[in-house]
Formats: sequence, structure tokens, C-alpha cells
Amino acid sequence: MIYVNNEAWLHRVMSHSVSGREDSFRNGIQARDCKCVISGVVNRRPADNWTAFEVAHIFSLELENLWIEFNYGRWVDDIADDAGISKINSCQNEFLLQSTAHQMFDQYLLSVNPDGGHKITVFDIDIFGFDGRVLDPVCRNPEDPHRISDQLLRWHFRQSVLANVIGAGEPIFEHDFPPGTDIMKEIREEPYAQERFERELAARFRETKGKEEGCPTKEFLMAS
Repeated sequence: MIYVNNEAWLHRVMSHSVSGREDSFRNGIQARDCKCVISGVVNRRPADNWTAFEVAHIFSLELENLWIEFNYGRWVDDIADDAGISKINSCQNEFLLQSTAHQMFDQYLLSVNPDGGHKITVFDIDIFGFDGRVLDPVCRNPEDPHRISDQLLRWHFRQSVLANVIGAGEPIFEHDFPPGTDIMKEIREEPYAQERFERELAARFRETKGKEEGCPTKEFLMAS
């Protein structure tokens, strides 16, 4: 059940595991799921070939400041509080998706309702046939300590309702920029330009953290 309140819809961009510290979590998700848990398509290729399959984060990495502020880590129990690792990188905050499903999930165009039998809802024209499917049990086995968190799924579903039902649909962020595009110009002309810029900047910092001491990439600075 979704209750009406003053909760804000949080803009997000495509999320990816990018740093070495996240590699083990990515590998753990690939080993746990072995398939897109939305479409059910199994990766039948060699174990080192995951083309078109991506690890998606339920709570986006570039929103980590809000994760910390509102203590969403309390919904993760497979990493100890004193482990020295951010719980946002937990396997309980990740599952394996095909690229198309990942993009839709990050844009709040697709979500999973853990209180409705883990049914998938598509908040768009359902051209891929995802709507009404059930999230694959492989990622939510109650006996698996690294199963995804229903609380985090519930948060994402609520956000999707806020973005698409209460708000009558929110802008979809473009992410496929052809070579030579003035990316910053494109972003400035979008709705929610400031929020998009902040999310993109946070994502760039994550990509370079540990490599250039948290500085944005050269390409990003040149584009801005």
C-alpha cells in the first residue's frame, strides 16, 4: 500500500559498479542471479562474458549522501555496521538485469512491488513484455543471506509511483549522447537540469575515486 505524504521523488541517473571495491559485489550478483531477474533471460555464455547484462542498484549509488542521512543502511543486514564498507554496495541492494530493464528501472519506468507478490509494474508502454511478470526467486531466496532487500524494493516502488502516478509522469533523462555532443549544454536544457548535473557529478566522482583522489574525469571537466 502506498500512503500519500510529502516524500520527494529523487532524480537519478544510470548507475553502475565502477570501482575495484565494488567488483566483489558485482561478481557475487552474477553468481547469485545468473540471469536477468526481470525478463528471466539466462546468460548461457562463458562465465566471463556478461555482455548486455548489468548489475543494477535499487538505491542509486550517486544518492549515497541521502542513504547516509536517512540511515537506509538499516535495511541491509549482510554487512556488519563496523565492516568499514558502505552498505550501499551490499548484494541486498543489487540485482542482475539486461541493459534495457536496467535503463527502465533507473528511470522509474519499471519497478517491483514486494507487497504484491513481487510483481513487476511497467509505468510506460510495455513494449518488452515485462509488466505482470514476477521477480525471479533466484535473487530473493529467504534462505540466502545476500538476498535483495524487500525494504529497498518497497522504497523504489514508492519512488516510481511518485514519479509516474502522483506526478503524472516525470521527465526521462537522456543518457545516450553521440560522440561530439555538448553534453553539458544538453543537460542544461533539460527539466531538472541542476538536479541532473548534481547526480552526474556524483557519479563521476565515484568513477574516479581511488584513481585520481576523487577528482572528476578529464573528459567531464572539458565538457563543462
